[in-house]
Parts: sequence; C-alpha cells; structure tokens
Amino acid sequence: MNFPTIRVKLLRSGAVLPQFGSAYAAGADLSACLDAPMIIAPGETRMIPTGLAVEIPQYFAGLIYARSGLAAKRGLAPANKVGVVDADYRGEVMVALHNHGTAAQEIVPGERVAQLVVTPFLPVNYQAADELDETVRGAGGFGSTGA
Repeated sequence: MNFPTIRVKLLRSGAVLPQFGSAYAAGADLSACLDAPMIIAPGETRMIPTGLAVEIPQYFAGLIYARSGLAAKRGLAPANKVGVVDADYRGEVMVALHNHGTAAQEIVPGERVAQLVVTPFLPVNYQAADELDETVRGAGGFGSTGA
C-alpha cells in the first residue's frame, strides 16, 4: 500500500518526530518539547509545545487525541477533546493539555503527551434549503435510537 509522507519541520532542539508505538497504531505519539518540567494544576489547561510544524496533505487533517494511558491514569487529555491541524497550517503543533484530575501533574521534556492521527476528509459545499429529505429517524436525537 502506498501511504502519504508527512513532512515535518523540527523547529528547535529537543523536538521529536511523531513516533508510532506499535506496527498497527493509528496515532503517532507527540512529545513535549520543553526546556524544563511543566506543572499542570487540577482544572488547568496548559499549551504544550511539540517543537514541530507539519505539512498535512490537501484533503487530510491531523487530529490530536489523548494518549489513553495518560488520560486514564493521570487525568490528562486535550482540552478541546480533539485538536485539529488543518492542511494549510504551518505553525507549531501545540497540545492544549487539560488536567481533569485532583492532583497537579508534571510534564517532563520529551514526554509523550498526545497522539496525532492523519485522516482524509470529504470537502463539501453547504447550501440553504427549505426542506430536507425524510428519513425514518427524522429529528430524533440524543438517545432516540435506544440504549
């Protein structure tokens, strides 16, 4: 299979290329590019620099997700739940890491703080309409299809 290559610019010393944790991992780990440890207080969000700029291909997006172990064991996850890196963004990739726990958490230089999944998306056009096609579900939402 021929996969796209994502070009990555290392913006400063200590930056680490995204790394896959296993052969079939969907997300590549993003590491903190810090000069010194950073503390995230309970309920606080801190912007964690990665030291990377990425060249996402047109019609793809980079999605920044939590690392499951960090979220489950330490309560640290992206504040916006899923960050989005658009194909035309060339600035530093930052992780808005939020501490959902009750204890302060320390992030150390080089620590893996999130994962990046690159995925295609379908560009669409939005058009105002007076009516929409009918479906069996209709306007039912928020649990309307069962448990």
